[in-house]
Amino acid sequence: MDNHHLSPYMTFNRKEWAALRNAVPMTLTQAELSSLQGINEDLSLEEVSEIYLPLSRLLNYYISNHFTRHMILSRFLGQDHKTPYVIGIAGSVAVGKSTTARVLQALLTRWPEHRKVALVTTDGFLYPNKILQERNMMDKKGFPQSYDVKKLLKFVSDIKSGIEKVNAPVYSHSVYDIVENESIEVEQPDILILEGLNVLQNQANGAAKSNRVFVSDYVDFSIYVDAEIPLLHDWYINRFLKFRAGAFSDPSSYFHHYSQIPESEALARAEQVWKTINELNLIENILPTKERASLILTKGADHRVASIQLRK
Repeated sequence: MDNHHLSPYMTFNRKEWAALRNAVPMTLTQAELSSLQGINEDLSLEEVSEIYLPLSRLLNYYISNHFTRHMILSRFLGQDHKTPYVIGIAGSVAVGKSTTARVLQALLTRWPEHRKVALVTTDGFLYPNKILQERNMMDKKGFPQSYDVKKLLKFVSDIKSGIEKVNAPVYSHSVYDIVENESIEVEQPDILILEGLNVLQNQANGAAKSNRVFVSDYVDFSIYVDAEIPLLHDWYINRFLKFRAGAFSDPSSYFHHYSQIPESEALARAEQVWKTINELNLIENILPTKERASLILTKGADHRVASIQLRK
């Protein structure tokens, strides 16, 4: 473990981190694992046992501590006061945030405490295409200004204040839009995993406003999934090609036309989207939030986590 005195993080390599699993039993079968895999993630049982089991063990300590503190507060106030523990997962498009989120949800649910773990992605809080088109912001999808932040904040604060049933809107990657009249109902979870590009942002489009509240204010533990930009670019393009061969061939898909044009043309368009939207958003809005994370998982070329930084 190299210890940079000036860094707020302790850095571990895979081997050092894996040793912290401390005999936590593997609770996922290969079949369950397969159902968790993202579209181009070859998530192995080894990855789960060496990276995610130690992480779930650490989180379990934090979460138990959180509930103990709230029990003390409830006793002091003489009222039942249950506040869910919120885990935020941020990082670039195509880095594999949703796989990380789903694996953690599966593992945290299986701890002996049998806690109830809800998973919500912030994509649902994007403005519908209709509004983005009116505001001429379709090419800024995923940027801070493309989210209905008020709605997202209300959702998180309602969950935090223990409201019985809270609804979150649903986004479809295939339709590339918010799904009308559909929502996810979240009922008083013990743990909420909030996954999205923007969960660590605490500035209003770059300009800090001192009296603003941010989603990050409600997050108890945050994870930033990181990888070098050239890798992210390749993963994005690969995922695009996979989608083109699969999901895009469905006529109802927003990107259906990509499966109808020559591959070289579709690729040129994907390159353009990466360069002008995703990479720009990453550099301007997402990467600057990395240093705020409680934990940074850095992936190498093979999608495996190569190093882990834990805030001291």
